Amino acid sequence: MERKQGFFSALKDEVVRGLSPARSRPPRSASPMSALLRRRRNHQAPPPPPADPFIPRSGSLRPVEALSPLKEGPDGDEDCSDSNSTSRPEARWAQWPWAKGPVGFSSCSSVDLKSSDLRLLLGVLGAPLAPVHVCTTDPFPHLSIKDIPIETSSAQYILQQYIAATGGQKLQNSINNAYTKGKLKMIASVFETANKVTRNSSRAAESGGFVLWQMNPDMWYVELALGGSKVHAGSNGKLVWRHTPWLGPHAAKGPHRPLRRALQGLDPRTTARIFINARCIGEKKINGDDCFILKLCADPSTLKARSEGPAEIIRHVLFGYFSQKTGLLVHLEDSHLTRIQNNGGDAVYWETTINSFLDDYRPVDGIMIAHSGRSAATLFRFGETSMSHTKTKMEEAWTVEEVAFNVPGLSVDCFIPPAELRLASKREATEQRVKNAVPGGAHHARAPQLHRSHHASNGSNVKWAVDV
Repeated sequence: MERKQGFFSALKDEVVRGLSPARSRPPRSASPMSALLRRRRNHQAPPPPPADPFIPRSGSLRPVEALSPLKEGPDGDEDCSDSNSTSRPEARWAQWPWAKGPVGFSSCSSVDLKSSDLRLLLGVLGAPLAPVHVCTTDPFPHLSIKDIPIETSSAQYILQQYIAATGGQKLQNSINNAYTKGKLKMIASVFETANKVTRNSSRAAESGGFVLWQMNPDMWYVELALGGSKVHAGSNGKLVWRHTPWLGPHAAKGPHRPLRRALQGLDPRTTARIFINARCIGEKKINGDDCFILKLCADPSTLKARSEGPAEIIRHVLFGYFSQKTGLLVHLEDSHLTRIQNNGGDAVYWETTINSFLDDYRPVDGIMIAHSGRSAATLFRFGETSMSHTKTKMEEAWTVEEVAFNVPGLSVDCFIPPAELRLASKREATEQRVKNAVPGGAHHARAPQLHRSHHASNGSNVKWAVDV
């Protein structure tokens, strides 16, 4: 990938190599945050190292340990019998889960169940996105009950209470950037087919960690490591991309959307913005706490823009459960349905549902942040026959260790997409201009690309990057 210099002008070259989202991370000895946060502690002696590095902390400005270097290549595919597998990079990447089901992502039979589970966890829970576009710089609408449905005005009132409970709009607008570090555990706990149910014990859970950077306007970058593999994703405010060991870097289809993990109690401002057009549909008890329910649906144009090739996004719905007692978001649920039509065969449907429970809210510089939580994701595959039905349940538990706001030295260079995605984005923009100018020219300019893509996708090496 393209190597960038001047990533942080105030940092050393090895920090640039360690944090750049535009390439794989080589081994590094120092944490990027230790240099970034050192400016705030120029006249303070460094605290002694903690006895347990996994004790949860927040609001602390101590140096942060970076994620250890991890393998970025395909996992378990090098043993394939295909003699050309090492010469063709595309042949070494495993299949996306939606192509063939939760088990058997690779065309090689040597991929073990643990590797398949790990890729499924990272694919579904690694870096899912929210259902709709949101712009945090837009002014929040004034509360009004005139000429609008009661469901909409009630939702706006609930959001006003949420903003007040999480620190207030003035304080939230003063945040220019944010840094969050946490640890997590994931497990693919249950896998069901028409005639078999497989359950994994809790000892099979994979441990890891994540680092999340955010910056105005609407830029973010997340790096998540689990079980020896890593997923990183980011946005420069216009283009959302993700890099996985089995697919490499790829851009998300459709409009710019925020990271779902940021909505899990880490970014109150974005959370309030995303529910602006929601409706209040009722009340429900969550863990003994009475909550208001806000419902948000992605509009048809957004769903159409997110669809690609044989994969069609049919619906994506987000539910937010806000405590009537505290005003805080305590439960987040979203569900989306994808239809895949492969080579004229029977249609296959994938329904993905993620339920997240947010706990342990604590103030960090006056902003209420959820410091722990858990998620349960269900991936349900069904088609024309009952024998094709499969159901996989995944679980995640996370703890936030470090949170810092307005980190000095953070620049927009931290959120640069990979070089090949930038070039592809420019090429698409050029093709769009040609299409607008000469309707017939765009078809002829793009036809060779589609032709090559068709031949590359024939056979068992079909790869569909369907975001969740």
